[in-house]
Amino acid sequence: MPYTPILATLGYVLSPDRRRALMIHRNAREDDQHLGKYNGLGGKLEAGEDVAAGLCREIREEAGLECLDLSLRGTLSWPGFGQQGEDWFGFLFLITRFSGTPLERNPEGTLEWVDVARLETLPLWE
Repeated sequence: MPYTPILATLGYVLSPDRRRALMIHRNAREDDQHLGKYNGLGGKLEAGEDVAAGLCREIREEAGLECLDLSLRGTLSWPGFGQQGEDWFGFLFLITRFSGTPLERNPEGTLEWVDVARLETLPLWE
């Protein structure tokens, strides 16, 4: 059977001093499988979209920011991660320069600047 995962992006926006990361606290929808977790920003790629364009679109939609400097830092495979057990494959980015002011929240939850040193203490996906 061919491997046909959902392709997605996940980006970590760093503050200009690189001491904080912009995280989404998934606290807006009771039916969210990610409820209570913190994560970077991103989502599914659209048909015909390259991964960098998909990440920039997701950051714009979720945080109101324009990515000015980003780098691909790796990939992750999430077997069975979807609501119906779908496999996901993600492209991880670090965003070190952006324009705009982040939104306070979006339909998924609250956006928070979190000290990088404190990230490991948050409820995150393994």
